[in-house]
Amino acid sequence: MPEARRTATITAVGKYLPERVLTNHDLEKMMDTSDEWILSRTGISQRHIVAEGEATSDMCTHAVRQILKKKGMDPSEIDCIIVATITPDMLFPSTAALVQNKLGANKAWGFDLSAACSGFLFGLDTATRFIESGQYEKIIVIGADTMSSVMDYEDRTTSILFGDGAGAVLVEASKNDNEGIIDSILRIDGNGGQYLYMPAGGSLNPATAETVANRDHYLKQDGRNVYKYAVKGMADITAELAERNNLSSDDITLFIPHQANKRIIDASAQRLGLREDQVLSNIRNYGNTTAGTIPLGIADAVEEKRLRPGDNVLLAAFGAGFTWGSMYIKWGHVI
Repeated sequence: MPEARRTATITAVGKYLPERVLTNHDLEKMMDTSDEWILSRTGISQRHIVAEGEATSDMCTHAVRQILKKKGMDPSEIDCIIVATITPDMLFPSTAALVQNKLGANKAWGFDLSAACSGFLFGLDTATRFIESGQYEKIIVIGADTMSSVMDYEDRTTSILFGDGAGAVLVEASKNDNEGIIDSILRIDGNGGQYLYMPAGGSLNPATAETVANRDHYLKQDGRNVYKYAVKGMADITAELAERNNLSSDDITLFIPHQANKRIIDASAQRLGLREDQVLSNIRNYGNTTAGTIPLGIADAVEEKRLRPGDNVLLAAFGAGFTWGSMYIKWGHVI
């Protein structure tokens, strides 16, 4: 008789938000904007910003240490570390290597994964396949970004949106047939790359005095086009995943979407026919933390006891690339 297929599941979560808080009122002093203008258009009231000398690997390490403490785990038990980020400490070595060293996870291997706001979903799907293979037992997936490091605070249309933060999950083989990561759909379309990108800092435009003077090392965004594609992309792919798994809107306990803009969250939820209590939204206090938004949302849902074993959870993201995707999880016992 063939061996039953292993199912991957999330067993623990951790998060980290820097102590410093940048409010809309703080931004009023830095640029021509207002709290009312930002809040009404984005749903954001504040965001967290790293301290001087604090980097993405530091936030990742804090989030993972929460997991280790909750589980009573030794770092040597970690098999693999996947860090989803577009703001690594440096181009190389990988942030995963820096995190591995800071944790003392001496038996782990790992890598960074770059898929912008969809990065955590892509990383979680990758970890799922590794667990299903039977070769690994404990995988850490982290979504983290220090977006303040690529923000042009002279650009009021983009800098108001982003914050810093990290979320992490432990992925293991499920001990229960009725829980785990059930299905996912992931997509990428490079035609959208022109709408959200950072012009310099890579091999095409290495750092020069000219690229710095031109402010080319900051994020550039065509907000109108990103909004249009994000609403359609997140809603369509989540609806496709729900239909494929015979889930009606009433079957969905919680929808945890990427936190890019309150309008995008609301429009996506409306298209899926979901009530407000079925949607997790923490953008007001965190802003858009890019790869950090979904794991931070998962951690908040666990903290707030919004999920119980057997609940149906849908994740969805849309980001630069364009990248987008959705994932269906039958919730298990998560700490």
